[in-house]
Amino acid sequence: MGLTGRNAAGKGTVADWLVARGFRYTSLSDAIRAWLQSRGEEPSRDNLIRGGRTLRAEGGPGVLAVRTLAGIRPGEDVVVDSIRNPAEVDALRQRADFVLVEVCADRQVRWQRLAARGRAGDARSFEEFARQEDAELHSGDPVAQQLVATAALADVRVNNDGDVAALEAALTGLLQQWRARTDVTA
Repeated sequence: MGLTGRNAAGKGTVADWLVARGFRYTSLSDAIRAWLQSRGEEPSRDNLIRGGRTLRAEGGPGVLAVRTLAGIRPGEDVVVDSIRNPAEVDALRQRADFVLVEVCADRQVRWQRLAARGRAGDARSFEEFARQEDAELHSGDPVAQQLVATAALADVRVNNDGDVAALEAALTGLLQQWRARTDVTA
């Protein structure tokens, strides 16, 4: 199951929920973080974006997903986070059981969550948050982040404007549907 969505929409919360139900977690950003570390660079948001572009330019737009797929065993339940480019979705769709989930939340709700979590590399103002997000939404560059085009490929959209109970109820239904689908395709 793959996750896409805008910053602070709740993808991490969804991933944690799935892990608690037996999924293994992996993130396409892990390959970028390793690359940055090998270069002695901090994994700031801007460096992750730049690093992702560089790796995609060198290995193709789907390279992060291809690397991730190589580490997934057949039949293994895995949640793949940080899907930000349509070519990554195309690569992950090599698995018949792949489902892309877009986690959605209002921009103001997401800003409040981001400000409360205080994660290193996060924007320090709403203006910076909006600027970063706007840069990730659209691009004609095939190696850049393309959140709108990626979200358009989602099989399922989960709204996360509400509380945790509402999110968990939506996820319970989603997981039941996914399990029924994978039982048929297995």
